[in-house]
Amino acid sequence: MDYYELLGVQRSASQTEIKKAYRKLARELHPDANPGDAEAEARFKQVAEAYEALGDAEKRAHYDTYGSTNGRNGLGGDAYGGGLGDLFDAFFNTGGANDPGGAKRGVDLDVIAEISLEEAVTGVAKDIAVRTAVTCDTCEATGAAVGTSVKRCDQCSGTGQIRQVRQSILGQMVTTGTCPRCIGEGVMIETPCGDCSGEGRKVEERSYTVDIPPGVADGTTLRLTSRGAVGPRGGGKGDLYVRVRVAEHALFRREGDDLIADLKVSMTQASLGALIEFTGIESVVEVDIAAGVQAGKMYRYRGEGVPRLRGRGRGDLLLRLVVETPTGLSSEQEELLRRLASERNEQVKEPTAGLVGKFRSKFS
Repeated sequence: MDYYELLGVQRSASQTEIKKAYRKLARELHPDANPGDAEAEARFKQVAEAYEALGDAEKRAHYDTYGSTNGRNGLGGDAYGGGLGDLFDAFFNTGGANDPGGAKRGVDLDVIAEISLEEAVTGVAKDIAVRTAVTCDTCEATGAAVGTSVKRCDQCSGTGQIRQVRQSILGQMVTTGTCPRCIGEGVMIETPCGDCSGEGRKVEERSYTVDIPPGVADGTTLRLTSRGAVGPRGGGKGDLYVRVRVAEHALFRREGDDLIADLKVSMTQASLGALIEFTGIESVVEVDIAAGVQAGKMYRYRGEGVPRLRGRGRGDLLLRLVVETPTGLSSEQEELLRRLASERNEQVKEPTAGLVGKFRSKFS
């Protein structure tokens, strides 16, 4: 008996394709849909056994190698013990963390919010969009078609699990596995809602406005309670986690709550001194450049940095002095600099050939 043939999938099929194929066959062959049909019931059990072997990655690997889930590595087990899980597993990675037979809480979702450094300093209300599971309005989250209702599974009495007693050399052994009739959900939907395929929820895009506080740093995660995916058939909502990503800035860099930037001045300003206004993100500061200042000097302005996210006050603004060398000099400007170098007894390169004549005639 080839499990892949039973499910009607290729050996290269993904776990999602296997799950989808099983779900379809389980509904078609379910005893409630085929009352009194022994052949359909037998096929239903075979399909459940196939999914038990192929729906788990480890068991599937063992089956692909040995053609069976029994034997080596202790991978044998109850044919109905694996359970289907959630139809939205592939999209939301829901798993099966909730108790069998109970309403499953929706999963938490993650989204990235891109903001500028200015927005990180001042705070911003950011609109974000996320694809998520929302309640199906057609069936009002029941999963049953309009005019029908959800029934408790009579095989497991709504628990979602069944107990099996087996004889072994050690005596009787009691095992608990997922109910094959309701696939661990505790309820039966004879006529699923056509809009949500019995899930009681649909995947749609939703938009939210996130209030990002002043002082938020790159990598900060904000939690929006109950803004995640809704659970199947009336299950609660998960949370939405917004991961903040702050873009690099052309002028400022951030260290903790301090802002650091280069303050560029000319050679003459550094030599003779100057009073310069520097425009920060939220304010303008006045920088008093002393005559003869050297490149690399740091100027600190207390409280002009980033607001502290978890506390009072702000960081500082630090300006590092950068002295720019003039370029693109005119002949007159070059002459002035050469005279200055000569008076200071500083060695410089000789002027270019075209300038030598002009220079000599000027001072001859």
